[in-house]
Amino acid sequence: MENYNFTLDTAFHALADPTRRAVINRLVEGDAPVKKLAEPFDMGLPAFLKHLRVLEESGLITTRKCGRVRTCRLQPKRLSDAEAWLSEQRELWQAGADRLAAYVENQMREDDDE
Repeated sequence: MENYNFTLDTAFHALADPTRRAVINRLVEGDAPVKKLAEPFDMGLPAFLKHLRVLEESGLITTRKCGRVRTCRLQPKRLSDAEAWLSEQRELWQAGADRLAAYVENQMREDDDE
């Protein structure tokens, strides 16, 4: 469980930044070289590489170097882990909201009966 939390912590930290989310969105389409990924962003390559490092350290992406070209690839398993956790939380909150709604309806019926 401890490792799972670390994975979630690093994944959510990585996804907290809009630049990194945009990179993830682009990689959903397929692998891409770093130079191509960096093109839409108004920042220098060193700053962009820091974003890629965060994504790689979180396990959300991997990179491989072939000659002079470094290519990035999405690791969907990490995204699935984060989505699974969010789904669990959604179910817990929904169950709590359902119980609250049932309680309120019950209270209203009791008030109407009086």
